[in-house]
Amino acid sequence: MPPKKQLHLTAFMRPVSLHTGAWRYPGSHPDANFNLTHLKTFIQALEAAKFDAFFMADHLAVLNMPLEALKRSHTVTSFEPFTLLSALSQVTSRIGLAATASTTYDEPYHIARRFASLDHLSEGRAAWNMVTTGNPESAKNFGLDEHVEHGSRYKRAREFYDVVTGLWDSFADDAFVRDRESGTYVDVEKMHVLNHVGDELKVRGPLNIARPVQGWPVIVQAGQSDPGRQLAAETAEAVFCSPRDIDAAKALYDDIKGRAKAVGRDPEHLKILPAVLIVIGDSVEDAKEKRLRLDSLVHYDSAIASLSISLGSDASKFDPDGPLPKDLPETNASKTSQASVINLAEKEGLTVRQLAGRLGGYAGLAFVGTPESVADDLELWLEKGAADGFTVTFPFLPEGLESVTNKLVPELQRRGIFRKDYEGKTLREHLGLPRPKNRFFE
Repeated sequence: MPPKKQLHLTAFMRPVSLHTGAWRYPGSHPDANFNLTHLKTFIQALEAAKFDAFFMADHLAVLNMPLEALKRSHTVTSFEPFTLLSALSQVTSRIGLAATASTTYDEPYHIARRFASLDHLSEGRAAWNMVTTGNPESAKNFGLDEHVEHGSRYKRAREFYDVVTGLWDSFADDAFVRDRESGTYVDVEKMHVLNHVGDELKVRGPLNIARPVQGWPVIVQAGQSDPGRQLAAETAEAVFCSPRDIDAAKALYDDIKGRAKAVGRDPEHLKILPAVLIVIGDSVEDAKEKRLRLDSLVHYDSAIASLSISLGSDASKFDPDGPLPKDLPETNASKTSQASVINLAEKEGLTVRQLAGRLGGYAGLAFVGTPESVADDLELWLEKGAADGFTVTFPFLPEGLESVTNKLVPELQRRGIFRKDYEGKTLREHLGLPRPKNRFFE
């Protein structure tokens, strides 16, 4: 009997929960995004549960939302990812450390140095989530009045990847001989000067840091547009994505893996890890009640605005505690979005208030149930080729995280689809990824 496929799990931790009501949930830590003591506890619990990685997203500006919504957002203040992950690398020994860094509003030399440093500090656990930055407000913090155009961002990103990985290959693995007798510290014959001159970038090199422990930190990519999928196929080793259901996930999985194969890559060396909110209860009804309670903590003004956008009509006029009206007006907005919201309301029997809370809190993929039922969902996606694993987002902390690590993970281990211990030391080893050859010295 062939061995079972193995599930990969990373934890999305900036913000510590994507749900906008999380900081208000009873027993939660309202300051969890910006409290080092809590964050150390979280990552150590995730490492004890053998998670592949602790994933820090990043924002280069306060999110572009109305002030009424902004004042209720727990994303306004968070640690800068590299600073935090460098600190957390010293209180952990196995879990991967993934950080977002922008190819649009940073320079390749900066990115190469930071990730090489983190990889050495952590002894081979760093990952770079390569993003082009979607928030237009970011441009105004970097001397621009307008956001860089989408196509231009992706063109720069592709060249950016070549430069960063070229900088990581500046030295052969054995370049630093540190020979006391001869007085030779570095073999300069094993140092490569990049001298990159391209359409977007000009970088001489070499990098002033030894080659990373992993050769290159793991490359993560999150784009789902056509250029984003192509960039992932050509460069990424893990893809953070957000499909709504298993059919959409399977289509995305097949598309990106097919593109990777078409450019000569092994599709097994690219892991697809959809984002999923996991809510665990003692029963399915208990889990659903937790979700409804969490959704109810989203301020109604913010929630109803989200519902209005999704429906393409003013939902503030509806009875909050009644069902969604049957006679919704025609909309020039997304008919797919409106139909999806109507279907959700009917399927779960949600009132307007509950529906608004759902959309205003977290509208993405969610598995809500017992450890056994959620394990069924995760296993189904794995077996059907819709995912290689998941990027888990927690509904509230610490309880939501503890439910996953103490209840769900043991069930996955019992089924033989998730590790009981780390078999290697580096993130590449956790994910089953090869160590890249040095393009200049191997």
